Amino acid sequence: MKFLCPLMLVLLLAGCGEEKVKPSVNVSINESKITAEGWNENVAFSDSGKTKAVLFYNHLIKYEQPQETMLDTIKVNFYNLLGQISSNLTANKGRVDDITNDLYAIDSVVAVNDSGVTLRTQELMWRNKDRKVVTDKFVTIITPKEKLQGYGLEADQNLNNYTIYNITYVTRLDTVEKKQPGKK
Repeated sequence: MKFLCPLMLVLLLAGCGEEKVKPSVNVSINESKITAEGWNENVAFSDSGKTKAVLFYNHLIKYEQPQETMLDTIKVNFYNLLGQISSNLTANKGRVDDITNDLYAIDSVVAVNDSGVTLRTQELMWRNKDRKVVTDKFVTIITPKEKLQGYGLEADQNLNNYTIYNITYVTRLDTVEKKQPGKK
């Protein structure tokens, strides 16, 4: 035991002279490029004094380079010509190209219009220039009358007119009869 304590002390002191390992730093994240940050706010988009859309978010970070805004937990209400909500879109994440004002909805994207049409996908882009939603990803559209699935979609922002480019599944919902217990 007499020799064990001095030996441990020598080993401990010898380890103190070694060069310290520095943690790696991600240089791609440069906080000086952040121009704005916000939490639990909303932004209204209007044209000629009429509200076109309102974007709600939990967290926003706006970057100088590239010119984009990153969003967490988003909801967008789209308005018709009468100023009423005609559809809404939700997603876990989003990105806005600050040059084109195109919105990219990412992860668990759901869009619903006032007629009950529901669109589900993992990624979707809302193009500002023509107010259309587009994706090349797998989509599911459920209407009161049918369920459609496929790859690739283009639709107006109100989901009234849409095209699925590669349909993989279609079923009619209005012709399915519900069987009552005891009846054949």
